[in-house]
Amino acid sequence: MKRSVLGNTGIEVSQIAFGGVEIGLPYGPGIHSEKDMLQETEAIALLLQALDKGVNFFDTARMYGKSEELIGKAFRHRREEVVICTKCQHLKNSAGELPDDKTLAHIIRGSLEESLVALGMDYVDVLMLHQADLSILKNETVCRTFEDLKKQGLTKSIGASTYTVKESETAINSGLWEVIQLPFNLLDQRQAEIFDLGAKKGVGMVVRSVLMRGMLSDRGKNLKAPLAAIEHHISQYANLAAKEGMTLPEYATRYVLDQDKITSVLVGIDKPVYLENALETAGLPALNKKLLAGAIPFPDPEFINIPYWDRMGWL
Repeated sequence: MKRSVLGNTGIEVSQIAFGGVEIGLPYGPGIHSEKDMLQETEAIALLLQALDKGVNFFDTARMYGKSEELIGKAFRHRREEVVICTKCQHLKNSAGELPDDKTLAHIIRGSLEESLVALGMDYVDVLMLHQADLSILKNETVCRTFEDLKKQGLTKSIGASTYTVKESETAINSGLWEVIQLPFNLLDQRQAEIFDLGAKKGVGMVVRSVLMRGMLSDRGKNLKAPLAAIEHHISQYANLAAKEGMTLPEYATRYVLDQDKITSVLVGIDKPVYLENALETAGLPALNKKLLAGAIPFPDPEFINIPYWDRMGWL
């Protein structure tokens, strides 16, 4: 599999990154409890299969249930072969407030310490902020603590998981955050406007939400009435893909892989077939002109908000 250096970090990562949330906790359409998830031995086997087939970049987080522990067990004897990215626990309380500086630094350090114990490792390759809004990205204690953890060798590089274009732009322009993980897909292409900036500044860019939690697949059919416009737009992608001999997930994933400023594409994987599909898609040729012309984003991107749809019971 193609590998590229992640921005200016010097870390070489595979084009496909293994998204570890699905192996750690119930997540995504149709997954309601641990009964619907892979068992430990199955998850470990899947992680090892991914590594053996060329995937070396594994994404997890303190908030992803058993994900870190499973990744640690899988790669206990193969640490030098893998690149591990984890994210620290959420920093704001339920009221959306940050704690005092001393507590904030303690939370960040404690989160990484817990991650290292769960992983059974003495360092991670990338430590990221989870849900990094503008106030967090600009917080001096947050920035200083992440810098200190890097200086201490507990992480090789530091980054931020962002949601809005402004957050991504702020992180890139800071000169501090070396890796950005951002949402980008056929439906929501707003982040494309900062791709050139990120590349110019030497920031590694990793894309998540490629399939919109499975919406850009067969799961995007028979949606509830409030999502009728979304379903119609998805059906247009699906029809075009079928005419060009592709599945919708192949089209959606290949579209993101074809963005030349992006280093790696995060794919949620909790079944061997999803791994195989991701690998096969990475091996496909670039999209033709018809497919590129049909990659029209949803006209109201502000409406795209899966957590809100979930809360409203639309999924």
